[in-house]
Amino acid sequence: MTENYDVVVIGGGAAGLNGALMLARSRRSVLVIDAGEPRNAPAAAVHGLLARDGTPPAELLDRGRAEVRGYGGQLATGQVSTARQNGDGFTVTLAGGRVVQARRLLVATGLTDELPDIPGLRERWGRDVVHCPYCHGWEVRDQAIGVLASGPMTVHQALLFHQLSDDVVLLSHTMPPPAGEEARQLAALGIRVQPGEVVSVLTEEDRISGVKLEDGTVLPRQVLAVAPRMVARAGFLATLGLKPTAHPLGVGEYIEADRTGLTAIPGVWAAGNVTDLSAQVGGAAAAGALAGAAINADLVAEDARRAAAAA
Repeated sequence: MTENYDVVVIGGGAAGLNGALMLARSRRSVLVIDAGEPRNAPAAAVHGLLARDGTPPAELLDRGRAEVRGYGGQLATGQVSTARQNGDGFTVTLAGGRVVQARRLLVATGLTDELPDIPGLRERWGRDVVHCPYCHGWEVRDQAIGVLASGPMTVHQALLFHQLSDDVVLLSHTMPPPAGEEARQLAALGIRVQPGEVVSVLTEEDRISGVKLEDGTVLPRQVLAVAPRMVARAGFLATLGLKPTAHPLGVGEYIEADRTGLTAIPGVWAAGNVTDLSAQVGGAAAAGALAGAAINADLVAEDARRAAAAA
């Protein structure tokens, strides 16, 4: 038999769980479907989250799941293959064949970090290969940091990490070295620009020891900062006619939504990194809460209209 819910939440990270929490507390029937592949799984801890700074990501999610269940919300592990409109609602099909119906959808599937194809880099991702100074900066303060040029935000990233360490080198890699005002700012702050393509990330005793350049030069570094290309996990939304939009800063693709999370498809909301590439855990959770409240308000209005029509 097909299962029916007020809301199906696709994605069980901070945004999805907080949205589900708001909905379950409003006595809505909610199912959270999660693939079990959180973006921040490689990280040792969540940072910058008030009253939960330093909490391991898995622990934070376990607590969130327990809270959702405590209010009657349901959770399922699985991958959504398609989502289709079905009258006034939606049919969601999982990869294993399970089918559920929902009056509304909340998409909180997050994003995928596309990293440069450099041997040794991905293996250290989330540890001493980092991207966000607010997520990891304090932990790498005063260390020798290399900023790998990988996109339009490279100089900005170098400036941010210079706030945390006086030993920052910008590795131009396959991009032209900064010029003009950017070059002047870097020089004034003592941020050296190292030309040459990076061909491998070197490790010693399970941590980064440096990078090797194409000409054989080895530059000792303890940390490598990389700005990945961030792409919304939203392929299953194509069956609804909802496709990712290129970010204006050239850093990836996201699903467009208004301030409450409502997308261009009526009845479909999005929250967290799938619609805001820069959102940290706290921001994603807040967006999920706002979307959950907006969805409940939308359902309340619909229920009132139906009751009035029936009367």
